[in-house]
Amino acid sequence: MPVPDDSAIPAPLMRVRNLSITHTGNPAPAPNDVSFDIFRGDVLLILGPSGAGKSTLTLALNGLIPHDIPAKISGTVEIDGLTAPTAGPAQLSPHVAMVFQDPDAQLVTGSVYDEVAFGLENLLLAVPEIHTRVESALRKVGLWDRRRANPDELSGGGRQRLAIACALAMGSKVLVLDEPTANLDPQGIDEVYAALAELVADGEQAIVLVEHNLDAAMGFVNRVLVLDADGRVAHDGTTEQVLRRRAHELNELGVWLPEATLAALALRSHGIDVDPLPLTAAEFASALPARVGGALNTSIPGSTAPLVASISHLTFERGGRDVLSDVSLDVVEGSFTAIVGANGAGKTTLLQLMCGVMRPPKHVVSIAGIDPAKARARLIADRIGFVFQNPEHQFMTSTVFDELAYELRARKRPEAEVRERTNAMLERFGLADKAEMHPFLLSGGQKRRLSVGTALLSGARILALDEPTFGQDRARAHELLDLLRELQDDGTTIVVVTHDMQLVADYSTHTIALSGGRVLASGTTREVWANPQALVAGGLRVPPVQRAMQSRADYADVWRISDLVGSGASA
Repeated sequence: MPVPDDSAIPAPLMRVRNLSITHTGNPAPAPNDVSFDIFRGDVLLILGPSGAGKSTLTLALNGLIPHDIPAKISGTVEIDGLTAPTAGPAQLSPHVAMVFQDPDAQLVTGSVYDEVAFGLENLLLAVPEIHTRVESALRKVGLWDRRRANPDELSGGGRQRLAIACALAMGSKVLVLDEPTANLDPQGIDEVYAALAELVADGEQAIVLVEHNLDAAMGFVNRVLVLDADGRVAHDGTTEQVLRRRAHELNELGVWLPEATLAALALRSHGIDVDPLPLTAAEFASALPARVGGALNTSIPGSTAPLVASISHLTFERGGRDVLSDVSLDVVEGSFTAIVGANGAGKTTLLQLMCGVMRPPKHVVSIAGIDPAKARARLIADRIGFVFQNPEHQFMTSTVFDELAYELRARKRPEAEVRERTNAMLERFGLADKAEMHPFLLSGGQKRRLSVGTALLSGARILALDEPTFGQDRARAHELLDLLRELQDDGTTIVVVTHDMQLVADYSTHTIALSGGRVLASGTTREVWANPQALVAGGLRVPPVQRAMQSRADYADVWRISDLVGSGASA
């Protein structure tokens, strides 16, 4: 028998061996005994349910854990002769570049250009080399024309693109990105993935990616690593081997899958055969069986319901420019209203003005019968509960239990009631085993569930959420959205700011589309999305599943998969 030629096997860029990480207060490690290699040309997508340790794993790849973020760690990460955790971030950063979930955590200078140059200057590179790298990186993410701007002037998505540019400029062999497109509009997502695709085109570098927007990533990812609920490696293989062949299993595990795959699985569960199982919208359109039967009832709901919020000619200035210009809109009581728009459109500002987080001009905004420009903060909170885009911005205590109990205790509720309601909320959001943990040590998805739980305990008539699915695994995201729909069915008005256009398609009754601080369109979701060209002009895009169905004449009247089930698609 011939002896295998080991020299033909390429050496990995990075070796991860038996890596386990336990945060203070956690009963078990996550990740747990994880081993894998990363090779040149790999675009490795890491999937797993919330709390499996995806983000924690990325933080260990360049020594941030345990050197800057305390945690108990065993196992090793090896790259270019260096071994973490022995080597720290300063030694590993030229070899492993990081882009964090929250870009504000890594932006430190006063201009976009200086931000990208900062890391290169620390490497003592020559000035011409620094300039060449900075310009190349900023052009790749579409920020060269704003190189003199202060990063604070960029939208959230713009700051995320800047963080990616900083990583690109370092020229590291391994680029690690944790939810890099979570704050980006569709056009920004395309720009980022185009830049990343260019980066790995020569096959000399590798990318490690934690991402839930798999539709954008499908043409880019070539390998998938799945962590199970215990933080162990469940699967490691090609996209075909893991996502297509293990889709049912991954769906049960609760990880994110491409929307086309989820739609096909939903149809299959109702006896509508979609074969082969699609990973992209184009595959979904081709795999849909011929549909028979009459058209669906797609009549637009009437607008006779009373209004719970109203805005009239709102203009709001910040930094010498109008963030919102002459905005007028209504929110129907009991609706599920989505506020959408490209980065910088003014979505979050509008929501914060509605909720009194920022004071609007007087006599312009009315929320549940009060003017947030004049009302006391407690009175506003009694009417509308607000959940920030970054949950950490509203945490005030040192344990998860106390965070949930805070508002009830502030309202002088009996301690027995506080404990009963708090424990019920912990169970409802899957946080019972985290009750004594510090909120800042939760995973991104767990932080989001905690922040929503604190808002729900106030009992307000309106619940406003900024990017509610950010950082959530698929099971928890849909669990949260189903809970919001239940609250809506019980009479609570839900208002969300979101980049997740599939969320809008599947859950919203009404949509407010902003562009450049102005209202582009407002009405029922079907009314607003009936003109996809206008949405594209505003930097938006109809989700892939909806685009796929609209491309088929026999499905042109279908909007939601839930509409389609039982409507007469042939097997």
